[in-house]
Amino acid sequence: MGAAWRDLAGRKSNFNKILDHVKVIRSMGMEVCCTLGMLDEEQAKALKNAGLTAYNHNLDTSREFYPKIITTRTYDERLKTIDNAQNAGISVCSGGIIGLGEKGEDRVGLLHTLSTLKQHPESVPVNALLAVEGTPLEKQEPVSVFEMIRMIATARIIMPKSMVRLSAGRVRFSVPEQAMCFMAGANSIFTGDKLLTTPNNEISDDKKMFELLGLVPKPPNFAQGSDKKQVPVYHQSQMPKCFKPRKDEAASESA
Repeated sequence: MGAAWRDLAGRKSNFNKILDHVKVIRSMGMEVCCTLGMLDEEQAKALKNAGLTAYNHNLDTSREFYPKIITTRTYDERLKTIDNAQNAGISVCSGGIIGLGEKGEDRVGLLHTLSTLKQHPESVPVNALLAVEGTPLEKQEPVSVFEMIRMIATARIIMPKSMVRLSAGRVRFSVPEQAMCFMAGANSIFTGDKLLTTPNNEISDDKKMFELLGLVPKPPNFAQGSDKKQVPVYHQSQMPKCFKPRKDEAASESA
């Protein structure tokens, strides 16, 4: 769930509604990830107590290049929000965007900052800019798949336990190109026809790609974001088909 605001200051009633939404969605047996701008310590704790699984707060780029792209909040404010979420026991989803006009050093700087947080993010989205007409970056050249592969492979090496997510911009890449990204270390995607305001791959197309490449979606990780005792237990027969393990996996687990 996302909100298009800078932070939650003066939004108490809206925040309470979000907490209610988090509780309801978790009761349905799904993970919940929110992106709500900056969080203070108390807001992070409230989301944790509601059962939030993860919080998305991207750093976007290096500290040095950041002021050329974003002026609504500082780099340190972003880092503080990540720290507040992690201190509350919420898994963090944090990555960045390439193709903004940054240099190679900025890409290294972004990954270095993420990898030297006190905890590696649970997931690291690697986004490629989709230039939108009428925006300041409308004339930016699209990044190549090999630039994405370098970012993904580097993230996988330096953050070995993180989910490295092939994210925005994936719609430009063919199935063989996406396969190379998976081979380089990506093990997660965003699916659905929209990512905020830009197009993304359809779920039906992703299912076909998964079948072609032999990729199997992971079941929800209910241990994230709240105590296990608060999380409802669902039998495999109640889960959506895409969450059920393959027969060979089920056999190995029961052996």
